Amino acid sequence: MPINLPILLTWLRVLMIPLIVGMYYLPASWIGAEIRDLIATLMFIAAAGTDWLDGWLARRWNQTSSFGAFLDPVADKLMVSAALLVLLHLGRVDAMVTLIIIGREITISALREWMAKIGASGSVAVHQLGKLKTAVQMTAIPMLLYGHEFLGIDLVYWGQWLIIVAAILTVWSMAYYLQKAWSVIKVKSPDQ
Repeated sequence: MPINLPILLTWLRVLMIPLIVGMYYLPASWIGAEIRDLIATLMFIAAAGTDWLDGWLARRWNQTSSFGAFLDPVADKLMVSAALLVLLHLGRVDAMVTLIIIGREITISALREWMAKIGASGSVAVHQLGKLKTAVQMTAIPMLLYGHEFLGIDLVYWGQWLIIVAAILTVWSMAYYLQKAWSVIKVKSPDQ
């Protein structure tokens, strides 16, 4: 396993997950619910920022690796799943939305692994639709984690609308990836 700054940033993102979740186990009376939510939200935003930074540094410094390519999406999926489960517990996100997003992440991860095994990983490479889904999702989650008004804006209301848009984009992008994989599978011989 190579050790470099991009991989350390990815590991940092993984290590921040229990800290973010743990914030919601602190009694609200200790620091106040709004401060607790603000700290957890800022931690999530910082962790999400490492996702962009580790990839940028790895490419810029020519430190890309197969381990980094494996760990980065795993860290992202763990972080999003943990945040959604916290939001579900807090009643700020619907169970169906949570199931759709987490289910899609598991499905696409398994699909990518299978496609790699049959030598067709390029057919399910990241697409702009998946990037749009991630952008909407990563905007909605911090709004919902904070869960209070900010500058007169009801972040829960807008966050809930955005997470529904993210769920729709999630289904759409999953259908896109499954269709791309199916077109490759049809071309492959039956005994593969």
